[in-house]
Parts: sequence; structure tokens; C-alpha cells
Amino acid sequence: MTYARPAQDSGPGRPAISVVAHRGASEDAPEHTLAAYRRAIEDGADALECDVRLTADGHLVCVHDRRVNRTSNGRGPVSALELADLATLDFGSWKGDGAANEAPDRQHEDPERTSVLTLERLLELVADADRRVELAIETKHPTRWAGQVEERLVELLARFGHAKPATRADWTSQVRVMSFSARSLHRVRAAAPGIPGVYLMQFLTPRLRDGRLPPGVGIAGPGIRILRAHPEYVARAHQAGHRVHVWTVNDTADVELCQELGVDAVITNRPKQVRMQLGLG
Repeated sequence: MTYARPAQDSGPGRPAISVVAHRGASEDAPEHTLAAYRRAIEDGADALECDVRLTADGHLVCVHDRRVNRTSNGRGPVSALELADLATLDFGSWKGDGAANEAPDRQHEDPERTSVLTLERLLELVADADRRVELAIETKHPTRWAGQVEERLVELLARFGHAKPATRADWTSQVRVMSFSARSLHRVRAAAPGIPGVYLMQFLTPRLRDGRLPPGVGIAGPGIRILRAHPEYVARAHQAGHRVHVWTVNDTADVELCQELGVDAVITNRPKQVRMQLGLG
């Protein structure tokens, strides 16, 4: 079955689908490492996606899970560890060689594939890119630090010039904040109204089926399973004036579905392959 795009979104002037690298080019390099994000930029990704958590000493680091067990050779919650503790861990050897449980020889490892990545370093990478690369930052909740996550996030984004309000009608922020927590998005909007918010959804609840989002949020972030089950949702969100960014889109059939439905962005572990499928390079 083919689903037509809404009339207001069709036509030759419609922007191409934005391809967002999920935790970097995470199919080819360890997720949330500098190597994964460098690869994503090289592969032509329009944007980079990352998750952020606050360490015990107040640093924002790019780690998805509450605990470091899955993606490092350490143990324990990120929130209970200091940045110096995380810096001693290997965040890359688990991927690719099947030796995840062996103690790595770090002298022979590329630190860009194994070191914990701070959000500050990722912002530097984006700033140094030779083209515009956007950044989609997901705040993880619940967390013991609650609103301190958004407070530190806005402070850091302001240092890099990303927390300024829009000055032109055609201006779009290079950074957006995503969360499953409407409260988190509200905190960011209150502190930095110029930063767009993306409301992530794992399930399509009855109150969201008509395309509405929490107040002040302009981008819907449904999981791909929502679109498979409710393909009409994209048109409803667009009719409500919202953009639609879909996660995590890796299969060719899912990419095709997103293209047919006219979504605005796809978040994928495979940015190079998805761009090729979409005819973007």
C-alpha cells in the first residue's frame, strides 16, 4: 500500500528528508564515540543524535543507558560516577571483534573509538565541521539529577551560541532537544525558547492520535513501530502544524515507508546507506 503525502507537503519545493545519525554512525563504529560521529559526518549525515546523562561531578556525557555495563568494561550508574572514573573505561572494544568481555590493551586502541564522549567535545566537533551539521540531543529521564540536566544543558548550549532566540523568520536552530519527558522539554523551552523540542513517543496514546503535542513543542518523534501501525499519523501531525522525526529507521522497507509518508527526518544507525536509498548521495 502506498500512502500519499499531504497536499501541503508535496511538490518539488519540499525539502529532502533529513538523515540523522543515531548515536553517530553506530552500525559501523561504537555508539556515542567520537569515531562514530566523525564517520557520520563523513557519510553525509545532516544531523547527529546523542543521549546525554549527568555525571556525579556535573558533566554531560553521551551515554544511552542508565548504567555503563552494556557499552563499557565498567559497572555502575553514570549518575554515581565522576568524569574521571568514566575516562578510565573502554567504551568501544565491545563492538566489532567479539572480545567484549576481555580486558583491552588500551595502548593499542584508538581513543576516539574507546573513550567516553562529553557533550562539550561533540559540540566542538559540530562547530569545526566544514558544513552545517545539526545536533539532536536527547535528555534521559528519570534521573537522580532531575532538572539539573536541563540546566547544565542550556548553559553548555549557550556557551556555543545555540541558546539564542530566533532573529529571522527563515532561521532554524542548529540544535534541538528531544525527550520522552514533556517536563524536560518544558524546562528547556522556559530557559531557551529558541531551541526546538522533539516529543519522543514509543506508543501513540489516544490523546496524541490527532497530531497534538505538549504545549510549545513543534516536532513529533514517533518510533517507527507507530508509523507501521498508524501511517495516517504523519498527515495528522503535519495538519496540526508539526514536523515529524522518526526513530530508529534502519530497514529499507521502513525507509521507503517514511519516504512515502513524507516524514521530515529519519534517525538511523546507517546514515550513509539511508542517504543512498533516498537518492541523497
